[in-house]
Amino acid sequence: MKKLIIGFTLMVSLLLSGMDAVACTSAIFTGKVTADGRPVLWKHRDTGEDNNRVQFFKGDKYNFLGLVNSPDKGGVVWIGTNETGFSIMNTASYNLKDDNVKEMDMEGELMYKALAVCSSLEDFEEFLNNLPRPMRVEANFGVIDAMGGAAYYETNNTKFVKVDANDPAIAPQGYLVYTNFSYTGRFNEGMGYIRQQNALDIISGESMFSQITPRWIFNKLSRSYYHSFMGTDLTSPESSPERFTGWVLDQDYIPRKSSTASVAIHGVKPGENPEMTTMWTVLGYPPAGIAVPMWVKAGEDQPSVMVKSDRSDNAPACDMALALKYKTFSNKRGSGQRYMNFNLIYNSNRTGYMQELAPAENYIETLFKEPIERWRRDGLDVNELVQYYNDANDAVIGAYLSLTAGRQ
Repeated sequence: MKKLIIGFTLMVSLLLSGMDAVACTSAIFTGKVTADGRPVLWKHRDTGEDNNRVQFFKGDKYNFLGLVNSPDKGGVVWIGTNETGFSIMNTASYNLKDDNVKEMDMEGELMYKALAVCSSLEDFEEFLNNLPRPMRVEANFGVIDAMGGAAYYETNNTKFVKVDANDPAIAPQGYLVYTNFSYTGRFNEGMGYIRQQNALDIISGESMFSQITPRWIFNKLSRSYYHSFMGTDLTSPESSPERFTGWVLDQDYIPRKSSTASVAIHGVKPGENPEMTTMWTVLGYPPAGIAVPMWVKAGEDQPSVMVKSDRSDNAPACDMALALKYKTFSNKRGSGQRYMNFNLIYNSNRTGYMQELAPAENYIETLFKEPIERWRRDGLDVNELVQYYNDANDAVIGAYLSLTAGRQ
């Protein structure tokens, strides 16, 4: 009996650990609530594979950019956008499956195929309708297009339900937040209820002023240490762990040890050129990462820090962020791996990773501000874009080198 209990406990522990490892936080912001009236599709990715990078693909109908696991050899994408402005991401759901199908987890393959052939929400719905059953997925797929479409699709092996972000009866404030459960699934099952409330609390304080931008999303959500259940924020003096040891339990914050990337796809208004859909991406670990914008039209000429390097399958920006992440979670003994040294991330001396890397991200945002407005008006100039990419590469590498040098 004792062995049975131990075996059951271990099985439950492994199951929960696996669920935690693919527990993403996401949102769709329609133009009603963003600063410039353009939609934003956001995914804060949590997964068991630390190494993520961006890759350009030539699809059957459309070319596209996608976030991929670095070891992958193709055919799988975890968030992406194509040349028509069609953009898609997912969060795993744990309350939709209603069958005994064993072979699952095909969400990345589904999104890869959709990016290659879809240009609108209608295309995606037709795509889902025509997929062979079982679809081998249990997920919430978030989609935006260049015509103003924005919706989640709660999807299991046999069917899907559309949740329209433009419907005021469903999203009266102009946005939807999803974690790891589905509204049409089994009640009170699934994961991510606290993380969802974290995001909802933060967004509700800003959305009424229509100040949502990709940069705001990264700083206020993907780098937030607000905890709705405990009513604390580790960056506030009242809740700061700095006055103690600096070590805190890494539980139910939006950014966690399992966080590997944050992507905010900034769409276009209806009638604008879809080539200006912008994939702002933070690789490695959002509190220790730097956001860089990317466009499909540049093809293979993407920022070198964000794509496969010459030396490995990994992206240099991801490697540099992960080096800081591993220092944050340096305790490997027993349950010590569940704790983070928050003083390294944020502190009153302003020497935390988030604080020291912020100027580089400010620079990159400022660098692209004028050309983005010009390209929206005149069309994207790829030759000019590549020069800006080079400047962004230098800024990212320089920021990490400066931070590292200052700690030796």
